[in-house]
Amino acid sequence: MIIKSAEFIKSAVEASQYPPGDFPEIAFSGRSNVGKSSLINTLVNRKRLVKTSSTPGRTQLINFFLINEMISFVDLPGYGYAKVPMSVKKKWGTMIETYLSTRSALKGVVLIMDIRRTPGYEEMNFIDWLNQFNISNILVLTKTDKLSKTKQIKQHLSIAKTLSVDKNDLILFSAKTRRGKDVVWDTIEGLFTSPAIP
Repeated sequence: MIIKSAEFIKSAVEASQYPPGDFPEIAFSGRSNVGKSSLINTLVNRKRLVKTSSTPGRTQLINFFLINEMISFVDLPGYGYAKVPMSVKKKWGTMIETYLSTRSALKGVVLIMDIRRTPGYEEMNFIDWLNQFNISNILVLTKTDKLSKTKQIKQHLSIAKTLSVDKNDLILFSAKTRRGKDVVWDTIEGLFTSPAIP
């Protein structure tokens, strides 16, 4: 997709603060520090549309962005960061679940995972939850440039096995080399043209 515009719309904590939902939405989720902000910035050809931080757990709100005045990207808080207080984790969980279960404009969720890490119960539970609510998911493995080709292949197969998915359902991505950018975009656009899940 040719990016003509990308702008921050607003942040929200609860449903009453969401923007109207006039555009189809794609949400981005993942464990803290998996490269979520870098993925979004790469997709929209911007260096700082979404702020990146060396400190995991900084995204504490649901952030809405409008792309080409036709698609909304929604950046969800990262999960699984040990230093975040339990009370904050519970708040994030409720915030994310409310958004995912009630937002009619939502067309799918991009679940981002670091290829160097084996997915844990959070990722598996999240995928099960999305499937339970008939929410389409796009699985992306980031930071592929950090591994040799041999290790990439090994981890790719291992993660597919852990998640019980076909390896072709895992998109390999690198913000540094821009590998996988077009594949992610093609998959996102496919969600807008595919028939709705009954």
